[in-house]
Amino acid sequence: MPDLESLVHSDPEILSGTPVFVGTRVPMRILFEFLSAGDTLDEFLDAYPSVERRQAVELLQLAEGFVEGSARCPR
Repeated sequence: MPDLESLVHSDPEILSGTPVFVGTRVPMRILFEFLSAGDTLDEFLDAYPSVERRQAVELLQLAEGFVEGSARCPR
């Protein structure tokens, strides 16, 4: 499982500290906005070619793991 620090970077000098994909100036939230709007991962990657497919997929895997780990079954 990838770690967040290898995928997302926050620096006050880059977009006022907005978390971006490492090596880019693309905010990670843009990926979620694209997907929420019904766009595909390929459409996101076409719009932001500086983001590698691996980075986007690993961020989605981390988000999935977070949600699964946070979900609690009712008793």
